[in-house]
Amino acid sequence: MAERQELRIPPRYNGPPDSGHGGYVSGRFAALAAAHQGAIATVTLAEPIPLDEPLTFVPGTRRSTVTHGTRLVATVAPGRTPANPPPAVDPATARHASARFTGRAGHPYPTCFACGNSRPVQDGLGLAPGPVDGMPGTVASPWLPAVEEAADGAPVPADLVWSALDCPGGWTDDPLSRPRLLSRMTAVVLRAPRAGEPCVVVARRGAVSGRLLRVNSALYNAAAELLASATATWTALAHPGTPVSNSPGRDTA
Repeated sequence: MAERQELRIPPRYNGPPDSGHGGYVSGRFAALAAAHQGAIATVTLAEPIPLDEPLTFVPGTRRSTVTHGTRLVATVAPGRTPANPPPAVDPATARHASARFTGRAGHPYPTCFACGNSRPVQDGLGLAPGPVDGMPGTVASPWLPAVEEAADGAPVPADLVWSALDCPGGWTDDPLSRPRLLSRMTAVVLRAPRAGEPCVVVARRGAVSGRLLRVNSALYNAAAELLASATATWTALAHPGTPVSNSPGRDTA
């Protein structure tokens, strides 16, 4: 059994202002667990992940855990390949959808690493997922992986792909009136996009049950090649302004 590992989430990778971006931290934890849970992992976030605080990753055979002090904040378990990714959207359609991104006014997390609109230029992914004409419950956004994240033409890190797959799912619903946070995510990266390679992220709303929203998302290049896909569960805040502190159930996606 491998030994536990210590890590911190840099403050840059926030979702809400005081906690880690759900997709980014899930990608980090999945990478740490790959030798134990396999290449396809399901990450369950039991609590918001603190920024720049010591976290402990403990590997396990059935599941691995991440703790903050004595508190369990995340688990990683074997996952299944996401089924039925949303279909590709061409870049022009994605740009048209992005122009109608509702988060430009009243964004619940305006400094979010992936979709925040109050970050410095070129700091963050710059996603703006908006509704796609003729595809109910589906949003899309262009994404140009920045050369700041990898050498020009080199593959971008997998945790940034997880980040890009995450946020659009939240915009398939109405986060302005009912903010949600990521609770669980399974992602598969078939080919990491290269820095400077134009891409499109698409997300489609699935079932809604109480506070839980299930979504599918996918990343394509401009030629409609599927690069990555994900399934996720988002949990609505019990009361606006309060964190999600409960996991959505068993460690299965």
